[in-house]
Amino acid sequence: MEKMCYNCIQKSLNNTFMKKYVCIVCDYVYDPAQGDPDGGIMPGTAFEDIPSDWLCPVCGVGKEDFEPIED
Repeated sequence: MEKMCYNCIQKSLNNTFMKKYVCIVCDYVYDPAQGDPDGGIMPGTAFEDIPSDWLCPVCGVGKEDFEPIED
C-alpha cells in the first residue's frame, strides 16, 4: 500500500471542505484549492484565513464584498 504524508492528506481534506467565494462586484471566484499566489495567498488557504486587507485581484474590492457559493 502506498504511503501518503500527513500534510498531503490534510491539504486534500481542507480543499474538499473549504467553500469557494464569489465577488459580488465582478464575479471573480476565490477557490481555496487555487489560492491567489499573485496576491500572496497560497493554495489550500480557506477564505476565512485570508488577511482582512486582501483585495479582489480583478476589481480591488475587499473581503466584505464576497459571498460563499452554495453547493
